[in-house]
Amino acid sequence: MSIMSNAKRAFAVAAAAAALFSMAACGSSNADSNTKSDAASQASGKIEVVASINQWGSVAADLGGDNVEVTNIMTKTNVEAHDYEPTAADVAKFGSAQVTVVNGADYDPWASKAAESTKATLVDAAETAGIKEGDNPHVWFSAEVRSATADAITAAYQKADPDNKGDYAKLNEDWHAKEDKLESKIKETSAKTANLPYAATESVAWYLADDLKMSDATPKGYAQASANESEPTPADIKDFQDALKGGSIKMLVFNSQEANSTTDQITGAAKDANVPIVELTEQMPSEYDNLLDWMDALVDQFAAAVK
Repeated sequence: MSIMSNAKRAFAVAAAAAALFSMAACGSSNADSNTKSDAASQASGKIEVVASINQWGSVAADLGGDNVEVTNIMTKTNVEAHDYEPTAADVAKFGSAQVTVVNGADYDPWASKAAESTKATLVDAAETAGIKEGDNPHVWFSAEVRSATADAITAAYQKADPDNKGDYAKLNEDWHAKEDKLESKIKETSAKTANLPYAATESVAWYLADDLKMSDATPKGYAQASANESEPTPADIKDFQDALKGGSIKMLVFNSQEANSTTDQITGAAKDANVPIVELTEQMPSEYDNLLDWMDALVDQFAAAVK
């Protein structure tokens, strides 16, 4: 979803707080555990990194190479970060990290809450590009945010491990070369997609569509309902179906991670009207272990869907 509901946000933060309290209640046993983890990290010579979601974890791994050990909390597409309920074990992982990477913009408040209570250097992806709570939080789809976050992660590594500062600078340079190649591909593809009116069952890929210079034609009532995590009215659904049938929408972006009876009606109308559908998920699928590779494949999907 584009904006997390107050109830879900409060519940997620409360769950993280409860897990933190549970850790504190364990007293010295947790302290001993963290001491052992820190000792293991020092022995291995690697920076311990924890990322809330695997797409940012993949960036952290690329930028750290053999000098880091990255743990991802969320790795599957069957649960949204909005709805994730952290365990005490999840929160404990943040406690032993030297660097933590969260998405921010109220997408993973449980992770932000857990990370803020530690001594780790916190990288908030949304904050690196000035994206705030209430803005579209699916920021990994944005070229600007990916680049800014990569630089923030590199700076965190150089702070934690100054002896290998040059290594991190080189890895950052290599990563940016791949991102630059992706952005060149996006620019080339935008020659086909510029001003193309598209609609989305959810605005998860809004930043990528914007980078492709596409025009969001999602019917207003449906878009507002989706943003507010409320059910679209029958009139909203009919407006969407009519727009697809009438030909004013040239592409439908469908988040299959949030398929339901409403999206079935929308995708059905798109198929009946021969409107191309780009199907994607919110979290990085298991067939990818690299955010840039996933984005590259999605750009190909958008290009292929242009009639």
